[in-house]
Amino acid sequence: MVVTVVIPVAGTHSASHDAWRECVGTGRLSLALRRDYLESLALVQKEIGFRYIRGHGLLHDDVGIYRDYEWEGEIHVLYNFTYIDRIFDAFLDLGLKPFVEIGFMPEALASSTETVFWWKGNVTPPKDYGRWRDLIHAVVTHFVERYGLQEVLTWPFEIWNEPNLSNFWKDADQAEYFKLYRETVGAIKAIDPGFQVGGPAICGGSDHWMADFLRFCDEESVPVDFLSRHAYSSGPRGSIPFAAYQEIAPPESLLRDFATGREYAGRSAYPNLPVHITEFNSSYTSINPVHDTAFNAAYLAKVLSQGGDVAESFSYWTFCDVFEEENIPTTLFHGGFGLLTHQQVKKPTYHLYEFFAHLTGELLHRDDNLHVVRRDDGSVALLAWNYAYDDEVHDGGAPASRTVTVSLPVGDANVFVKRRTVNEQVGNSWTVWQQLGRPRFPTREQIAVIKECSAPAVSTAVREPTGGRVELELTLSRNEITLVELTPIRDESPSYPGLDDRKVARSGA
Repeated sequence: MVVTVVIPVAGTHSASHDAWRECVGTGRLSLALRRDYLESLALVQKEIGFRYIRGHGLLHDDVGIYRDYEWEGEIHVLYNFTYIDRIFDAFLDLGLKPFVEIGFMPEALASSTETVFWWKGNVTPPKDYGRWRDLIHAVVTHFVERYGLQEVLTWPFEIWNEPNLSNFWKDADQAEYFKLYRETVGAIKAIDPGFQVGGPAICGGSDHWMADFLRFCDEESVPVDFLSRHAYSSGPRGSIPFAAYQEIAPPESLLRDFATGREYAGRSAYPNLPVHITEFNSSYTSINPVHDTAFNAAYLAKVLSQGGDVAESFSYWTFCDVFEEENIPTTLFHGGFGLLTHQQVKKPTYHLYEFFAHLTGELLHRDDNLHVVRRDDGSVALLAWNYAYDDEVHDGGAPASRTVTVSLPVGDANVFVKRRTVNEQVGNSWTVWQQLGRPRFPTREQIAVIKECSAPAVSTAVREPTGGRVELELTLSRNEITLVELTPIRDESPSYPGLDDRKVARSGA
């Protein structure tokens, strides 16, 4: 039975429905020195438009901020901002503010040699907290001098990344992390108490860290302005050479993880603390093909629609595949986190975000498969989606398609209806790449074909309202997302005397 969803004339939801736009993730910051990276970021900003960007490696040696040297028998420190200025200038020029993650440890300041990732981010505490405080003071002071205090006051400062995991923080030592947090925040707030600071940036599985962290801040009178955590919905890795497969929990699991921040804050001395999900995706693995699929787009649609109900922001990890945590990617499509591959090939999840960028204005309706808005110009737009796990489909447990009828309030004028669709067959660059034989290093001609075929399918129509409404019957194939925009028509045909399109193609004698 096809269900008709009647959309109200006025909005009924007051919660933000664009928290998805607040922040996006990136690989380590030094990647922003590369042309392909900046071209990808410019495209994302032009067609989607995020507000903040967050990535690892601010203090890593490949950015080169901290350098010490011996002169006349004494150790001196040189702070070098050559690269970070280029990186942050590029972000700001594209309309992005830094969501500043403090980490990892400069080698010369590290207390030990443990590292994470192919690019070897040092995950140990500083061997000298005095020098660490001086480093933080120098970095933040430089930001203020270059960009102005009022600008930098709008940048959140998040202390470290996933310290609850031993591969990101030596021995996952909570007490040592709390010390690092206290010393770092003290150095930042000494410059100006208005700076936003927070943490603990944990991943799932150790949620008690949030309670412990908030208790520590309260008992030790350490400032905290926001709570942060990460959320992924995948199970353990099943690895093959250069790839990994994982079971993916339902999207509701991500929304539940998003909600834990406010739940822990609500039971603490900071009940109104803002919550930022500073990383999220389906899989936490940068070589899982799920990231390249139409499934990933349809799967995450509900999360983008409803995530703002439970968090101030949730940052997709990441905007592009210029990313090297598990070494240099071995092929164009390799399961990378990005919305874009290298060379700006759009994945289905890119289209999900670009579709949501059109859903601005008054929120009229949301449910588990539908998001409807009235835009400021009076037009109405909706996004519908239909995700299905492969095993459910293969086992006969999920329908191949789903049909919904939507009754939309559009007023009395005829409307132009534009529908754009992405699914497993259309608007799907990954499918085209497979059909081409999975070329590891596609030629320029193959890249052009993949880009051409990655565009969403488009259909148009004109509909005449009845009683101020238009009914649309939408049939969605499995793992489809579809954006429908209904714009009132101003018909100027009468201004063309004698116009009769029936005479365009007539047979002759």
